Amino acid sequence: MKFLIIRFSSIGDVVLTTPLVRCLKNQVASAEIHYLIKSSFRPVIASNPYIDKIHCLEESLDTVIKDLEKEDFDYIIDLHHNLRSLKVKEALAKKSYSFNKLNIQKWLYTSFKWNRLPHVHVVDRYMETVERFGVKNDGLGLDYFITEEERIKPSDLPTSHQAGYIGIVIGAALNTKKYPLQKVKDLCGSLKHPIILLGGLEDANEGERIAAVDSVKIYNSCGRFSLNESADLVRGAKLIVTNDTGLMHIAAAFKRPAVTLWGNTVPEFGMYPYYGDQYLSTLTELPYDIFEIKHLSCRPCSKIGYDVCPKGHFKCMERIENRLLVERINKRIYG
Repeated sequence: MKFLIIRFSSIGDVVLTTPLVRCLKNQVASAEIHYLIKSSFRPVIASNPYIDKIHCLEESLDTVIKDLEKEDFDYIIDLHHNLRSLKVKEALAKKSYSFNKLNIQKWLYTSFKWNRLPHVHVVDRYMETVERFGVKNDGLGLDYFITEEERIKPSDLPTSHQAGYIGIVIGAALNTKKYPLQKVKDLCGSLKHPIILLGGLEDANEGERIAAVDSVKIYNSCGRFSLNESADLVRGAKLIVTNDTGLMHIAAAFKRPAVTLWGNTVPEFGMYPYYGDQYLSTLTELPYDIFEIKHLSCRPCSKIGYDVCPKGHFKCMERIENRLLVERINKRIYG
């Protein structure tokens, strides 16, 4: 059977589809898996051995549809479920199964703070789209594959960080998901362990300002490495401190312990770190911590985020105590 999986973006959302890809490939005889994604996110799945062919959306959806029509798929698994994926499904006219994004429930939660969301992780909601093929979650968690050429060599890092480091993610798609700059600086100043700051080129300037707190202890990798090289830095970290962003899910894929910081979004949306039941069954405690300010009347304010706090105070992040973060980080690092 020939399947087309649709998930255009973004990093974290794509990583969260990987259990479905693996289980579908392994559990359906002769399954051929094709994946439709935005070209800018192709590196996330470029080395995934469970995907037979990747189709990239560039600027023209019509162009990629013409290429897809030649493939003669048996089924479409729509994990994005938006107007563009609808256009693809209508054009290909194949049997399709779509992920329920629960937009009404999320709107009720963000608008009126009525939580009507199911207590089900988004990975398991993705899996519901392939249940009819007899596919079950294998419990192995998320996947992330990096080629040997993209792996970080010890010589790529300062000598001070080659024996081990904490990774601190300072980037996020929108500012209301980001831990405030001054609080990151104070946190880094309070930690004794070597630190690598993680983010994209757009985070490089803030990274330099944070690294200036201690240029020996803190290494700013933002903008110096590709996405997959940054993912390898996550893989090599003793611990990841992260906002609700794509690198949080990459940390879970590599089974790295994580201290997660939540601002305008909430874990109840079903996108908290996902390690897989098999891995969790080997542990005596969860491999991640959630730091959030509960019972704020304005939170969650958005399922995605904003450039600035709509209320102007950003209490959801400002009230997280660095003292408690340092205690928990030290506990995970030193025991």
